[in-house]
Amino acid sequence: MDSRDNAERRPSPDDLLREAQQVEQGRLKIFLGAAPGVGKTYEMLTTARAKKAEGTDVVAGIAETHDRKETEALLQGLEIVPRRTISYRDHALNEMDLDAILARRPSLVLVDELAHTNAPESRHPKRYMDVEELLAAGIDVYTTLNIQHVESLNDIVAGITNIRVRETVPDSIVDRADDIELVDLTPEDLIARLNEGKVYVPDQAERAIKHFFSPGNLTALRELALRRTAQRVDAQMVDYMRAHRIEGSWPASERVLVLVYSAQGGNTVVRHAKRMADRLRAQWTAIHVETPAAARASEAERDKIAQTLRLAQRLGATAMSIPGQDEALTVTEYAQSNYFAHIIAAKSERPRWRDFVSESLTQRLIRAAGDASVHIIPRTKSPPRNPAGLEARARKPRRMEVKAYIASLAYVAAATSVGALLRQTLGVSNVAQLFLIAVLASAATYGLWASLFACLVSVLSYNFFFLPPLYTFTIADPENVVALFIYTVVALIASNVAARVRAKRSRRGRGHASPRNSIFSAASSQASRRSMICSGPPRIKLP
Repeated sequence: MDSRDNAERRPSPDDLLREAQQVEQGRLKIFLGAAPGVGKTYEMLTTARAKKAEGTDVVAGIAETHDRKETEALLQGLEIVPRRTISYRDHALNEMDLDAILARRPSLVLVDELAHTNAPESRHPKRYMDVEELLAAGIDVYTTLNIQHVESLNDIVAGITNIRVRETVPDSIVDRADDIELVDLTPEDLIARLNEGKVYVPDQAERAIKHFFSPGNLTALRELALRRTAQRVDAQMVDYMRAHRIEGSWPASERVLVLVYSAQGGNTVVRHAKRMADRLRAQWTAIHVETPAAARASEAERDKIAQTLRLAQRLGATAMSIPGQDEALTVTEYAQSNYFAHIIAAKSERPRWRDFVSESLTQRLIRAAGDASVHIIPRTKSPPRNPAGLEARARKPRRMEVKAYIASLAYVAAATSVGALLRQTLGVSNVAQLFLIAVLASAATYGLWASLFACLVSVLSYNFFFLPPLYTFTIADPENVVALFIYTVVALIASNVAARVRAKRSRRGRGHASPRNSIFSAASSQASRRSMICSGPPRIKLP
């Protein structure tokens, strides 16, 4: 047991290999800011000077000071690699000399403005590609980036500022960064720097404050930068825990996982998970497990589950569907491998007596959850769609119930009459089959409760009219007691099965009553499958 536990706690080979590859390559540090002028280049140069004082071989590949005296002063004492001049359409363009830096092979190179587009005749069209080549050569890189240049946030930034940013950096570059340092400045301080002429010249600063640099825009961009940095730090922590096989969840990571496993009440559980994630300021995921039983679900139930997953996506969650044999084990294994601190599920709806036979899904979740907290949410009943017709529908089942019992009694009476006529020919044991036919007819026609009534009456009638001594409810022969008991059990099972078949056929008939409804259902199922396949990245919700 101990050796197996030690083997399970060993670091993951894939993660260790990834760490070894990162050691062979250079390290990337990004100085991330919410907007121009927050001091990214200034902070990068300050950190580089400290590294040089420690003895690190530092060179400045390219640093844009924008004629700011305090920034230019920080370049004093740092080795600067001369830029390469490229002639393009009678213009001289100065670009970073990538080949000169590779030939120099410093320990650390400073590369400002990661999202910059290179001149047409450069080896790479984008500066981040130059950085990738430097990292592949084993050279550490310090670089700067504004949040509006991150590719996945391009649409969000455009919606905030009404300005479409053309120069973007793939998210993979940000995700591979070994360190991200957020250079934060309040909107009031940044606007004060603009007014003082430390970012743009006065005319440009005035226009910038009215448009891009409005307090609302700066606040929203600042939140984007904070969240993107926190997202990367959280991913780094998960990678570290996975590489070193650290079990459980750390208090620093709050992740919420909600299980969508039933068509009924799924929206309620998803909304509860959204509220909890907002309170914890945590990432959350909605998951559905495709078990063999789920694969046999009806088309309507599968569409409902797909709609619930799409609702989770609209609310900001990551929605997914994964295969598995057991929902509880699959969910808990996924939660433990991805370090979720909270698991949310709906309360199981089944008879209480089944808890004595087998554990419910929620009980298995609690038992296998490990260090994660399990939250069980009660389901909400859907309100009736036509409250005005409740009284009419309440009266109709009462009339149908009386009719069903009368008809069931008639079935048993008919079986008794036929059995009395054929008693001498069939024998007492075969007469019981006639009563069984009456019970099945009642179940197929009127449902479970009517068939149970028919079963009771048929047992009494069979005993009274056909088992000796006749015309009494006394049974003289012990063999007849056993036969009557077996008949009762068979009649109960047969009536239950026939009632279920009738109920399923009735629901199927209502579902296909209108060709128009069936067309809409098919279109909805196709849309659900397309949505599950084409799920995009999670969106960031701004206050």
